[in-house]
Amino acid sequence: MKKRRVKTAFFDLDGTLIDSKKDIIDSLNYALKSLGYEEKPEEVIRGYIGPGRDMLILDSLGRAAPPDVVTRAGKIFSEHYHAHMFDNTNLFPGVPDVLEYLKSKTLMIVTNKARDLTIQTLKRFGIEKYFRKVVGGDDEMCRKPNACPIVNLLGEIYAPREEAIMIGDSDIDVQSGKLAGILTCGLTCGIGREEDIKKAGPDYILDDIRKLKDIIY
Repeated sequence: MKKRRVKTAFFDLDGTLIDSKKDIIDSLNYALKSLGYEEKPEEVIRGYIGPGRDMLILDSLGRAAPPDVVTRAGKIFSEHYHAHMFDNTNLFPGVPDVLEYLKSKTLMIVTNKARDLTIQTLKRFGIEKYFRKVVGGDDEMCRKPNACPIVNLLGEIYAPREEAIMIGDSDIDVQSGKLAGILTCGLTCGIGREEDIKKAGPDYILDDIRKLKDIIY
């Protein structure tokens, strides 16, 4: 693989830096069960994670679900997840080492997770010090797969696109980076499905975040 000079790196959070799959799935199934719906298998829910909480709920209930049920499900999910978001969640192996390797770069988080939960997570695992900016999915008009959050951050720090990369575990991470005109790296070790990542056509596909050292200098 060709090694590229990178000055700015954008990271997704869930499935990229943290292995949060089980806690998200458990909270979603708790919400479904509470409202009388059948729980869904992990592989199905994995395909729903990425665009943010609201779409996760809507996709799980079905697009024909009544608005009041969607609202209640979102509230139940959020309450349960807030209380249990660190029951099983941990950093992926090698994350601190990779962030230390990249600490001379400008590192930023671009996630569709709510910003307050993102900040709480970074602090929980002691990695908030590595990131200059954190953008959550609170603005539904400016979240992945839109290029908007990346483009806005590049503009804020006057960073050249040719020396920037988006790193994430899903096709929407790749799509957002490609639309922003920067390099993209898909991680197949997270929540997103490998076939979706490959279909999105990232510049790099890695099965371990530690291999970022092999493509970035």
